[in-house]
Amino acid sequence: MLKSVDGGLRSVPYPIDDPERIPVLRYYDAEFYQAELDHLWPHVWQMACREEQIPEVGDWIEYENVGKSVIVVRTTSGVKAFHNACRHRGVPFAGGTGQAHGNCKKSGFVCPFHGWRWNMDGESTQVYGKHLFSDRQLDADDINLIPCRAETFIGCVWINHDDDAPSVRDSLGPIAANLEARNLDKMRAEWCFAAELPANWKIAMEAFMEGYHVMQTHPQLQHAAPMMYDSMYKTPRGPVPIMAEPHLSYRENQELQVNSMALLSEGMAGMVHEKEVEIARGLVGIEEGLPEDQNMAMFHWLGIVMHQITEQLKARGEPVPDLCTVAQTHPVKAVEFLFPHYFLLPYFTSMSAYRIRPTGPETCFFEIWSLTYVPEDSDMETVMEPTVLPYNSPDFPPIPRQDYSNIPIQQKGLHATGFEFMRLSKDVEGLISNYQRIIDGYLKGVPQDQLASAAHKLGGNFDGPIEDLGF
Repeated sequence: MLKSVDGGLRSVPYPIDDPERIPVLRYYDAEFYQAELDHLWPHVWQMACREEQIPEVGDWIEYENVGKSVIVVRTTSGVKAFHNACRHRGVPFAGGTGQAHGNCKKSGFVCPFHGWRWNMDGESTQVYGKHLFSDRQLDADDINLIPCRAETFIGCVWINHDDDAPSVRDSLGPIAANLEARNLDKMRAEWCFAAELPANWKIAMEAFMEGYHVMQTHPQLQHAAPMMYDSMYKTPRGPVPIMAEPHLSYRENQELQVNSMALLSEGMAGMVHEKEVEIARGLVGIEEGLPEDQNMAMFHWLGIVMHQITEQLKARGEPVPDLCTVAQTHPVKAVEFLFPHYFLLPYFTSMSAYRIRPTGPETCFFEIWSLTYVPEDSDMETVMEPTVLPYNSPDFPPIPRQDYSNIPIQQKGLHATGFEFMRLSKDVEGLISNYQRIIDGYLKGVPQDQLASAAHKLGGNFDGPIEDLGF
């Protein structure tokens, strides 16, 4: 474990001295990985489960990361979490597999070793053979379950092992309100896929922190909207991306946009839902009232699409936000990263979500959700656990399959002789530098309020610049 020097900040193995260069050993060195286990993961908010997975009083689900298991349970007084160890001899009192779930309303939690019991609030209800123990071993503080801090936010339960950390919302900053304005607490998961990747967890995450890779990694997206991607990466960036081909008609440009949406839908499902593509396709051919400038006309048409998606899905009983309003009052980027390991990919109303958990210095567990809105009286089945596939399975949607083709070989490339640093673009790969330097802040022991202020700058930072983090 890293030691504090004279009460000051700890030293960090392979620190970032140049924000445009990330030392490569941070992605596989055992000492650096151990520093993360010791000083990062015990102090950050982790997305533990979706609230829909524990809808009824007594419902519980297990969340496990970096060797620590936590049980999240819905009680009569709200959602609570407990460290998953019997107070007798440490056996997990529920689950123990990392993905278990159940209901404890009638039986409570029962240790499978000696039968000690607790209710859903973590209070001891039975010590078998109580007379066998000294009185001091039976104090409530000694036998009740150990609580773990838990908060609900955007339809998920978040846990933190640090009771002194700022709240979830205070940790995220302004992006929290922007996400809440989209009614994310009412979204449902349609499916969840997962894979064990032979790569460091940070390598897996950084594949989704910029769109610069689209041209080569996702050529179908580049071919569908070349002017848009080229205006964002190939040529000097203007105030707005180029959404239209100037030599094409209104209809032809609208068809290009719908085709691009369809490719995103095929590749990610929640990122652009099929129902949204269907609505947009029905609006192809609108010309009345559009500006003569093709690019401005395309933005105007997309506004019409957003309005119709809102109205038509509301008419179906879906609790969607007013897209045109929240786009102005609570804007979000195409990818929003919620430090340290959760992503949301919004477009219209539906979203994709990613969660990445380390399983070793050079392995991680990567989950993908497709999230959407459904009528509030829907009997849609709840997704309780992911469908786990090999990372190179053809059953993954096309876009993650393409990303997964790069991530494992990138991890191998990091070991090449002479490769010392990731060399980042200061303009569009800033998110990678920014979150990595926040990790350094945790490893050093920077005060929590300073870390939270720095993490606020991650909101809306996708495809953004390197920022001054203030430490």
